[in-house]
Amino acid sequence: MISKPKFKICRRLGPGVYDKCQTSKFTTSAKVGLPGARRPKAPSEYGAQLIEKQKVRFSYGITERQLSNYVKKASKMKGAGTTDNLFEGLESRLDNAVYRMGLAPSRRGARQMVSHGHFIVNDKRVTIPSYELKFGDVIKVREGSKAKKIFNNMADRLKDYTTPAWINFDLSSMQGKILNKPKNTEGFFDLNAVLEFYSR
Repeated sequence: MISKPKFKICRRLGPGVYDKCQTSKFTTSAKVGLPGARRPKAPSEYGAQLIEKQKVRFSYGITERQLSNYVKKASKMKGAGTTDNLFEGLESRLDNAVYRMGLAPSRRGARQMVSHGHFIVNDKRVTIPSYELKFGDVIKVREGSKAKKIFNNMADRLKDYTTPAWINFDLSSMQGKILNKPKNTEGFFDLNAVLEFYSR
């Protein structure tokens, strides 16, 4: 788990890294510079690749070794492009799916919920945040966890939330299903730069 000052990281890597930074308050404060401060130089090619790598790491809350392993696995897979494979691997984590279904306010919160055993995947309790989901997998909130405070007022919390097209969540049954492979439509990450960083 990565624990560092979130606002400081967001100022360096962009507000898309953490949900906490995607507020008007942060955007306003980020624009205010210190008197007499120098303008930052444009990063070198290596520096730009390093920034993209860090954006991915902090966004998904994974370690350097975990990201390196995702890159290696994506490079060895056949079929779709390596960038697509890398994105699919990151998005297919159980903690990310819980976050994408809207059940947690952040990936860190989702990781904690998974670790505490609140979810069942295909009728089996899973407590591993990095558990890899596949097409057709069904994720349920454990029956004994539905009355927990973290799942209270879920209808109000999700009324304006739209899940990505690759995953479905049914509020009445507190159950989600993987419908397709995740697609990188947000454009926040430059995964080609991440792959280039690791190919050095």
